[in-house]
Amino acid sequence: MNTSNNSNVEMVKHNSVYLAIIGLLSVAIPVVVAVLFSIPQTGGLGALDVSFLPKLNAVLNSSTAIALLSGYYFIKNKNIVLHRLSMFSAFTLSSIFLVSYVIYHFQAQHTLYGGTGIIKTIYLSLLLSHILLAIAIVPLVLLTIYFAITNQLVKHKKIAKWTFPIWLYVAVSGVIVYFLISPYYV
Repeated sequence: MNTSNNSNVEMVKHNSVYLAIIGLLSVAIPVVVAVLFSIPQTGGLGALDVSFLPKLNAVLNSSTAIALLSGYYFIKNKNIVLHRLSMFSAFTLSSIFLVSYVIYHFQAQHTLYGGTGIIKTIYLSLLLSHILLAIAIVPLVLLTIYFAITNQLVKHKKIAKWTFPIWLYVAVSGVIVYFLISPYYV
């Protein structure tokens, strides 16, 4: 077997392992979040005050949106170094958001939206689209980053065209959802 075939075999094995991890995370993350909403929140972390976390989460989502827009601007202007920095920042901010979100929903009681009429319909529609796309964005982000890191740039560009607008929508809609429900936090 020649060197080219060996490297192709290694690349397939390498891809298979990481794609399996991405698949596992893509299922595990939404399942963990769903479980949090199905169990009663009883303050499992003791007296830890998490009342500041929804506001922090809105800041993290806003910052993610800014990082995404910056990354888009930089890649359009062929500044790969700043594009990578912006996208790494967006990923880091989103990861911190996820941890904060899980802690909050593990510790705090659920907040019910108190609005009525058309604004409630708007809120619920926005929330539903936000939740569904937040689930979808997990594998998209992980694959987009994986293809960038492994220098599979054709695949990276192809999936990034889907990842970017969905990720941006999830970040921005998360902030809007926060502003709509924030008057009802206890």
